[in-house]
Amino acid sequence: MTAYRVDFDTIPWESPIEGMRHKVFIQESRKLRLVEYSKKMEPHWCDKGHYGFVLEGEFEIAFDSETHLYGPGDGIFIPDGKEHRHMGKVLSNVVTVLFVEDVPPQEVVEP
Repeated sequence: MTAYRVDFDTIPWESPIEGMRHKVFIQESRKLRLVEYSKKMEPHWCDKGHYGFVLEGEFEIAFDSETHLYGPGDGIFIPDGKEHRHMGKVLSNVVTVLFVEDVPPQEVVEP
């Protein structure tokens, strides 16, 4: 069944690492993740791509050669790969971001 509306209020929070929690909705080969970062999240290098929209809060993302500040209304478009590795740092109490992601083939749910 196709869901045309995602009600994040009915999806439980999961906390895969300290200082970060998310709600995940998967349909076919796409995933929506509503993510909250807090200052408790330890900075770490990441080479996974992220595509999304900042809803609330402020944070900076450091790349090998530059650092960018992000706040409400900013889009994030970071491709996969070590050449795009990045490290986020939360500047406000909480940062809320909505990410759109491809689902790995082994996790694809067929309608």
